[in-house]
Amino acid sequence: MDGHGNHGHQHTAEHDHSAHRDHAGHEHHGHHGGHDIGSVTWKAAAQATLHCLTGCAIGEVLGMVLGTALGLHNAGTVVLSVALAFVFGYALTMRGVLRAGLSVSQALKVALAADTVSILVMEILDNTVMVGVPGAMDAGLGDPLFWAALASSLVVAFLLTTPVNRWMIGRGMGHAVVHQYHH
Repeated sequence: MDGHGNHGHQHTAEHDHSAHRDHAGHEHHGHHGGHDIGSVTWKAAAQATLHCLTGCAIGEVLGMVLGTALGLHNAGTVVLSVALAFVFGYALTMRGVLRAGLSVSQALKVALAADTVSILVMEILDNTVMVGVPGAMDAGLGDPLFWAALASSLVVAFLLTTPVNRWMIGRGMGHAVVHQYHH
């Protein structure tokens, strides 16, 4: 004995997590001690990312098309695209949770918690690609370069945001807050 008493279990470097696995409602504890994010699959993370990307892509494409068609400066087009991506991203999540019976203000809070980081990461990535591809922002709507760069930017956003969403869901954040309303 080390003077601290034995509290029914031993303190060792290897902590047994089997007792924690069956705690209902505590799925977010799958990261004890810096271990893997537990039961969050890549499929679940990809589905959450695709859900978020759907709203983002609608706003992003609409913003790029409108900004280009209206002849906005590149910065104005990016700002419009980002704003619309957030609007459509949040709206898509709100639509689902409103069906579950939440009030508009409750649905907005869920959408903000579920999607803000994911949308932000996606927007940084896809706008970086759009601005980084030479000539893409200045290409017209009839130019294949514009559409190829836009499609590529969304693929990059999906691929690089999926691990972020997996990490967040594994910690009970991000899209994990929506799951209780999808029954």
